[in-house]
Amino acid sequence: MEKSMSMAPLLLMVLCLPFALGWHDYNQALSKSILFFEAQRSGYLPHNQRVTWRANSGLNDGKVSGVDLVGGYYDAGDNVKFGLPMAFTITMMSWSIIEYGKPMAANGELGHAMEAVKWGTDYLIKAHPEPYVLYGEVGDGNTDHYCWQRPEDMTTDRHAYKIDPSNPGSDLAGETAAAMAAASIVFRRSNPAYSSELLHHAYQLFDFADKYRGKYDSSITVAQKYYRSVSGYNDELLWAAAWLYQASNNQYYLNYLGKNGDSMGGTGWAMTEFGWDVKYAGVQTLVAKFLMQGKAGMHAPVFERYHQKAEHFMCSLIGKGTRNVQKTPGGLMFRQRWNNMQFVTSASFLATVYSDYLASSRGTLRCAAGNVAPTQLLSFAKSQVDYLLGDNPRGTSYMVGYGNNFPRQVHHRGSSIVSIKVDSKFIACRQGYAAWYTRKASDPNVLTGAVVGGPDAYDNFADERDNYEQTEPATYNNAPLLGILARLGSGHSGYNQLLPEAVPVPKPVAAKPKAEPKAKSTPNPATTSSPISIRQKMTTSWNDKGRTYYRYSIVMTNKSSKTLKDLKLSISKLYGPIWGLTKSGNSYGFPTYLNSLPAGKSLEFVYIHAASPADVSVSSYNVA
Repeated sequence: MEKSMSMAPLLLMVLCLPFALGWHDYNQALSKSILFFEAQRSGYLPHNQRVTWRANSGLNDGKVSGVDLVGGYYDAGDNVKFGLPMAFTITMMSWSIIEYGKPMAANGELGHAMEAVKWGTDYLIKAHPEPYVLYGEVGDGNTDHYCWQRPEDMTTDRHAYKIDPSNPGSDLAGETAAAMAAASIVFRRSNPAYSSELLHHAYQLFDFADKYRGKYDSSITVAQKYYRSVSGYNDELLWAAAWLYQASNNQYYLNYLGKNGDSMGGTGWAMTEFGWDVKYAGVQTLVAKFLMQGKAGMHAPVFERYHQKAEHFMCSLIGKGTRNVQKTPGGLMFRQRWNNMQFVTSASFLATVYSDYLASSRGTLRCAAGNVAPTQLLSFAKSQVDYLLGDNPRGTSYMVGYGNNFPRQVHHRGSSIVSIKVDSKFIACRQGYAAWYTRKASDPNVLTGAVVGGPDAYDNFADERDNYEQTEPATYNNAPLLGILARLGSGHSGYNQLLPEAVPVPKPVAAKPKAEPKAKSTPNPATTSSPISIRQKMTTSWNDKGRTYYRYSIVMTNKSSKTLKDLKLSISKLYGPIWGLTKSGNSYGFPTYLNSLPAGKSLEFVYIHAASPADVSVSSYNVA
C-alpha cells in the first residue's frame, strides 16, 4: 500500500501535465513558418516558388488607377491586400532577421527569410509612386468576404485606395516608413543599391507622415471594419523615427524621439500589448536599446522614461508587474478571442530581444516584485512558443503542418479549395461557399507554417472552417515568430545584441535553379532544354543627387535550330526606362523593326534604374 500511494502523485503529475514535457524542433518550425509567406503571395509567382498549389493572381491590381500594384501579400484568409498590417509584417520580419540573421543563416533559412521581406518591399515601392502618395489597400473587405474564391479566380472589386496630402494617413505612412527602414538594414550588405532605395522611400514616407497628419482609416474608410487604427498615429511616428535612426544613424530621428517622447505618448503609455495597431511597446523596447548602447546623449532623462515603460511591459508578461497580462489555465498569454495568437508572438518577440539586450548590457529587469534575471524573459517566450507548437492541454499544434495534431480546416480561401493546378474549372463567387466553405473535411491544400488564431481564454479550440476567430491565419502572426524560433533553435545564449547590426550575406539556396534564365514568373517555367538563353549584366553605374543608377544589358540568344516568333517576355521589378523591346499589355515583345529571331542569333536590350536587376523571363514563343 505504501508503494502504490507513493506512485500516485507521480502518475497524477504525468497524466495532468503531458503538455509540459514536450521537445520541439525549432529549426523545422522556422522553415515552415517562412514557407507560409509563399502561400500568401499575390502577383506573378517566381520560378523558385515552393508552395506549388498556388498560381498567379491579382495581375491587374492597380491598373484602373494607372499604377502597377501587382505583388505583395494577402493578409490572412481572404484576398485583400491591406497596407497597414502588411507593412507591420515586413517590419517584424526584418527585425527578426536583424537580430537573429546569423542563426537563420546557420539553419539555411536566411535566404528564404530575406526573399520573404523583399517580396513585401518590392510591393511597397510600387505602392509609393510619389513622395506624398501611398496606396494603402487593394480590394474591399466587404465584397471580398461576400465571396469564397481562390485568389486565382477572383472576381471581386480590386479598387486601389490611397492616401495623399488631402487625405492623409500618418499611421499607414509611418508604419510603411518603418518597414522600409528596417528592411534597408536587412539588405545593407547583400544588396546595397536596394538598401539605399528602401531608405530613400523611408525618408520620404516619414516626411509625408509627419507633415500631413491624420488617421489613415479616415481617408481609406473601407479599412475601418477590418484594420481600424484605434491607437491613432503618434505611436507609428515614434516607431518610424526609431527605425530610421537605427537604419541611418541620423541624429534628426534620435532628436525626434527625445523631443516628442512625452507629448506623443512614448514615455506615458504603460502597455500590455503589442501588434499591428499599437506600437508603443515596440518603440519603448528600441529606445531602451539605444539607451543601453549609450546613444541617448542629452535625451537620457526622456529615454529613461521610455525604458521604464519597456520594463513595465516586460514585467507584465512574466507576472511580476503592477498590471499583468491575462493567461489561460494552460499558460498562454490571452488578449482577445479573435486571433489572440498575434499578440502572443509579438509580445514573445519583444521579450526575446529584451532578454538579450539586458544580458548584453549585464543588466537585470526591474519589476514591482523585485529584480528579475534576463533569462526569465527568454523562458517566458519559450513557454509561449512551446504552447503554440503543441505543449498545451489539448496537445494541439497551432502551426499548420507542424506535429501530428494541427488544424485541418483552416479559414483560408486558397487552402480550402482545390488547387487550380489540379482542377482549373472556374469557381464563382458564391459557389465557393456552397462547394468548399461548408465542406466538413480537411483542406485539400496544407497551409504549411500558418499560425492560426488559437484557443480561447480556457484553452478551448474548435477546428472548424467557419470558426474564423480561431482558425484564420495571418502574416503578422508569423512575422515575429521567425526571430524567436531562430533564437531558440540556436541553442546557446552567446549574443551581444547591442553591437551594430550586421545581417550576413545569405548563401545560395541549393534548391534554386541555376541563374539562366534569371527568373520565371509565368506558368511556363524554363527547363534545361529551353531554346532561349538570357544573360544579364550591369554595364555601368553613376551617382546623381545622392542616388546610384545602374545600366543593365540583357542578351537573349536563340539556341535552337529554328526561328523564334511571337516572343513574349515577362519583366518584373523594373523601375526605370527600357530600350530595345516593345511593350504590349503586361508583357514585352520584339522591337518594332524585328518580328523574329533566327537560329543562333541574339537580341540585346537595356534598361536603367536605381535597384538590383529586374526579373526577366520568357512567357511564350512559337518556332517556325
